[in-house]
Amino acid sequence: MGLVHGPGHPLVLLAKWYETLCGRLSHLNLCVTNAMREDLAENWGIKAVTVYDKPASFFKETPLDLQHQLFMKLSRTYSAFRACSEPSDSGMERSAFTERDAQSGTVTCLPGRPALLVSSTSWTEDEDFSILLAALEKFEQLINDGESLPPLVCVITGKGPLKEYYSRLICQKHFQHIQVCTPWLEAKDYPLLLGSADLGVCLHRSSSGLDLPMKVVDMFGCCLPVCAVNFQCLHELVKHEENGLVFEDSEELAAQLQMLFSKFPDPAGKLNQFCKNLRESEQLRWDESWKRTVLPLITDT
Repeated sequence: MGLVHGPGHPLVLLAKWYETLCGRLSHLNLCVTNAMREDLAENWGIKAVTVYDKPASFFKETPLDLQHQLFMKLSRTYSAFRACSEPSDSGMERSAFTERDAQSGTVTCLPGRPALLVSSTSWTEDEDFSILLAALEKFEQLINDGESLPPLVCVITGKGPLKEYYSRLICQKHFQHIQVCTPWLEAKDYPLLLGSADLGVCLHRSSSGLDLPMKVVDMFGCCLPVCAVNFQCLHELVKHEENGLVFEDSEELAAQLQMLFSKFPDPAGKLNQFCKNLRESEQLRWDESWKRTVLPLITDT
């Protein structure tokens, strides 16, 4: 409200008074980061307990056969998911990433397939997509200069007021090795896409600096490594060089894309190491986290 109306607007002042009063009168307060807990204590006189957001159980890695089904479905609408060439064998079904033998039902990844990068957004001023577009331009130039990098399919999901503006910018780029599409996915397809991707990119900057992007939580639920733009408390979620990378600007993001996709797909590469770290980490789901952290608090009160 303060960002829209200004910090001195009567509605903002009224909301602040109301929240401060109610927060101090409550028996139990929950917040989503330690940074928020400290801010509530120091500036509002409110004691709170940190309960981190966790992904729902349906955010998980997508099996290869379901990946193929998703890619074939999306290929009917979005050219980025269509195979560059038809298989010579009529018994084979091919997307840009996968191939299925109709007789045996076996699905395999295509050799030389593109890397799949996913970013989700509400297309608002909280997320500066010019950072990603500039990084993609640098990535394209690296390929043109002879770097050993894969073609890239960049999928940016979501709806919002700035989508049309950025869609026009994307159309003006005329990439040769990068395809960008901006679909609105069905609710059931979004987790499948995250679980099929190679890398997630998050451009969300918290307006307060005190909360964390839920999109990254969902990506981690799918064991999808993330490159995320840095802000005050992001380190509470994204552990740099452990489950992803943190960047400050387009130059740094472009360098990270170059490093992560060098010799793609490389089983010994950093991208696979991040995936492994996410698989091996204790990733509680929302219901499990609630039972473990919140229910005991409610019982005690």
